[in-house]
Amino acid sequence: MKFNEFTYERPDVAELKSAFEDAVQIFRDASSADEQNAAMKKVVSLRNSFESKARMVKIRHTINTEDTYYKEEQAFMDENLPVYQGMVTDFHEALVQSPYKDELEKKWGSQLFRLAELKVKTYSEDVLEELKKENKLSSEYVKVMASAKIEFDGKELTLAQLAPYSQSSDRETRKAASFAGNAFLKSNEEKFDSIYDELVKLRTGIAKKLGYKNFTELAYDRMGRTDYSAADVKVFREQVKDIIVPLCTKLREKQRRRIELDKLKFYDEPFSFTTGNPKPQGDAGWIVDKAKLVFSGLSQETGAFFNYMAEDELMDLESKKGKAPGGYCTYLQDYQAPFIFTNFNGSDNDVRVLLHEIGHAFQMYTSRGYEVPEYQFPTLEACEIHSMSMEFLTYPWMEELFGKDTEKYLYSHLTGAVEFIPYGVAVDEFQHFVYDHPDATPAERRAKWRELEKTYLPHRDYDGLEYLENGGFWHRQGHIFRSPFYYIDYTLAQICALQFWKRSVENRESAWEDYFALCQKGGSLPFTKLVEEAGLISPFEKGCVASVVGEVEKFLATIDEDQFAKA
Repeated sequence: MKFNEFTYERPDVAELKSAFEDAVQIFRDASSADEQNAAMKKVVSLRNSFESKARMVKIRHTINTEDTYYKEEQAFMDENLPVYQGMVTDFHEALVQSPYKDELEKKWGSQLFRLAELKVKTYSEDVLEELKKENKLSSEYVKVMASAKIEFDGKELTLAQLAPYSQSSDRETRKAASFAGNAFLKSNEEKFDSIYDELVKLRTGIAKKLGYKNFTELAYDRMGRTDYSAADVKVFREQVKDIIVPLCTKLREKQRRRIELDKLKFYDEPFSFTTGNPKPQGDAGWIVDKAKLVFSGLSQETGAFFNYMAEDELMDLESKKGKAPGGYCTYLQDYQAPFIFTNFNGSDNDVRVLLHEIGHAFQMYTSRGYEVPEYQFPTLEACEIHSMSMEFLTYPWMEELFGKDTEKYLYSHLTGAVEFIPYGVAVDEFQHFVYDHPDATPAERRAKWRELEKTYLPHRDYDGLEYLENGGFWHRQGHIFRSPFYYIDYTLAQICALQFWKRSVENRESAWEDYFALCQKGGSLPFTKLVEEAGLISPFEKGCVASVVGEVEKFLATIDEDQFAKA
């Protein structure tokens, strides 16, 4: 069954609420653990049906934000997702209050109950209207970003379509493309600041109503972080500041020399080689065909899985007018089908994003046997281990996609993985500042962002571009608006993925076995436990960052960069 054959019909929320309340009441009235387990099946069925519909709407709306029908359906979901969240919270409340909790834990595991307790704590009907408004504001941000129609090179381009020009071997083209993209963002600066200011104050109000000191505490609980705190994250950020930032400064200096510049400007950063950045040797269809060879080489399981994704058209990969920016993977429970959304633009990032999202999709598909939605995928920092590790585990087959550019791709991907981490922790520290100071003005937020850039990205030179010199770069980071505090997850996962890379170099079969086993565990364990089960060192453990970054430095030292200067 292909994706375009999947059906959607707007759910009747009143009918759903009635059926949900009946199922939860049966659960509450049950006289044994067995009866409660049976009642849970009805609850799960209702949840899977509604969530599949909500995700279907998201997919079809983001594929074409100008489609009137799905624009209206997205507005309907923005309005009703908080109502649905309340239904699920009622079930979670019944679950944690169960007199048969000990018996249920034997069947379902303790992680379900830890997550349920947080869901109860982070929701109340008292904040229902605020949650609806939060969804609407997040959708408004997406709408503004998707509205980009940038005149460049004789064409009208989206931000995603403009991106390849930033990797041009012609410096003036890179600069002009970068300035054009930032001109669009600058023209919407007041909108971005206004939307975000509303979101910050709204989220802070929600947190206070729910009894939290601030939104940061609520956000950690919303994210299901049952096993680490903001203090642990700070320890990790300090390791990054002390160990990775100096390495990145060295890597940027090497890049400056490699591309023969007197001074590296921000628009030069995406350009790594005078002979041009590595590029896949074909278009989206060609990449999919070659990816079939990559995944069949990696393992029997990934080979069969990728063929299924391609044949059932469960991927929308190419950038087009009206399509929302970014990329994601989601899961449609009713069809037991993952779906991948990306914006290919002809750069090496097309391959990286496809591998990344396939990592997510493979885990979701591998975990499809779990009966409760909570275990279909883990908390987000653990989810990103699957995706980022897939980028590294497929290294031995990159020649299929890059041909003579393979060494370039491997070098730029590995250095890029490291260089991303300081930016990722800057985004996280910025959000801690914002929600610790909810009354800060937009100007004060921008000033804080610029200060953090100077700490974590000390090499960055904005060439006098006022919008960025004044701290506007973070406006383009959708996670800050739509998924607060979901960014440190990428950096924690990157350190774990680099450990998988290190282990795959030492013993590929053993590394794959542990990765596959990690995917199979889904969300049945919290982050630090999953890391431990996979044989990895926790990023919160002092020495973790140094151990893996040391291996990266050793590996990069073996590569002769002069080869990249040859035509």
